Amino acid sequence: MHVETQNIIKGPTTLNYPHVALLGNTKKTYSSRILFVAAEMGNVTFVVELIRQYPDLIWKVNDYNQSIFHIAVKHRHEGIYNLLYEIGSMKDLITPLKDKKDNNMLHLVGKSAKQKRLEDVSGVALQMQRELLWFKEVEAMIPPSYRERKNKDGLTPYELFTKEHKELVTQGEKWMKGTASQCMVVAALIATIVFAAAFTVPGGYDQTNDKTNGQQNGIPVFHSKASFMVFVVADAISLFASSTSILMFLSILTSRYAERDFLESLPTKLMLGLATLFLSIMTMTVAFSVSFFVLYRKGLLWMPIIISVFAVLPVLLYMVLQYGLFIDVIRSTYASRYLFKPQKHVLYYRNPKV
Repeated sequence: MHVETQNIIKGPTTLNYPHVALLGNTKKTYSSRILFVAAEMGNVTFVVELIRQYPDLIWKVNDYNQSIFHIAVKHRHEGIYNLLYEIGSMKDLITPLKDKKDNNMLHLVGKSAKQKRLEDVSGVALQMQRELLWFKEVEAMIPPSYRERKNKDGLTPYELFTKEHKELVTQGEKWMKGTASQCMVVAALIATIVFAAAFTVPGGYDQTNDKTNGQQNGIPVFHSKASFMVFVVADAISLFASSTSILMFLSILTSRYAERDFLESLPTKLMLGLATLFLSIMTMTVAFSVSFFVLYRKGLLWMPIIISVFAVLPVLLYMVLQYGLFIDVIRSTYASRYLFKPQKHVLYYRNPKV
C-alpha cells in the first residue's frame, strides 16, 4: 500500500509520459489535490495512508480554504471526520477554519447532504434524524464562539440548517404520518378482535343453575384446562399490546413535528409502536391457535396442530415485511451514537501531542 500511495501522489514523469518532456515540464510534481478527492469520495484507507506518510497533509486546504475534515463533513463521511479525534489538540486549529464565503464547519453540516448519502438511511424521517446527529456532533466539536457566527449570506449555522432541511422535514412528517396511520388501522382491528374474543371464549359458559342460590354459574366450561388459561393470558396481552400500539401511533399523528422531534422522540415512538404491534399480532395468533387445542383436544389433535402451523405464517410475514424498518429505527436511534468517537484508532496508536 505504501508503494502504491507514493506512485499515486507523484506527478507524471517523463518515463511514463514522454510528451511531458516535450512540453518542457520534466520536474516531478507532488500534489495534495488527490487527498481532497479521496476525502470527497470517503476513501478512509487511502486518506489514512497518505497522512501516515505525509503528516503535513492534515494542514492542507483546497481552493476554498477547506481542510479534508471540512470536505468530510460536507459529504457526510464519518470515517474521515473521526480522524479529528486522533490528532489531539491540533483539531482546535483546524475546526475554526472558514471558507471564502465565511462558512465554518457547522455551516457546512447545516447544508443538506447529497441525495446519494441520504439514501444510505431508509425512511425520510430517519434521514432527517441522521442530519440532526451530524449537526449536533459538529456543534460539539467546534469552538462555542463559532456556533452563532454568520456567513456572507447573513445566516447562522442553525438558520442555514433550518432553511436547507425545510423540505426534508415536510417529507419526513408525511412519511411518519403515513406509516403511523397504516399501522394504527391494523392495531385497531386487532384490539377489536381480541376484545370480542375475551367474551366469546372457546366452549362457552356453564349455563347450569347453582343449587345453593338458584343462579346460573356463568363460568367458562374449560376454565380448569391449562390450554384455556393460555388462551386467556394471550388474548389479554394482545389487547394491551394493541392498545399501547394505538396510543403510540396516535401520539405520532398528533406530534408537532419540530426539527428536534426527529432526533429521538418520533423514532422512539415509532419503534415502540412497531414492537407492541408485533407483540399483539403474535399473542393474537397464539390465542387463536390455543383455542383449537381447547376444543379439539381429544381424538382430533392433528387439527389444531395443522391450524397452529398455518397461524405462524402471518407472524413470519410481518417479521419479513417490517423487520428492515424496525432494525433501521433501532440502528439509527441507538447505534448511531457510536457513529462518531470510534474506540479503535486507525491513524495513530495514541493521540499525538502538540
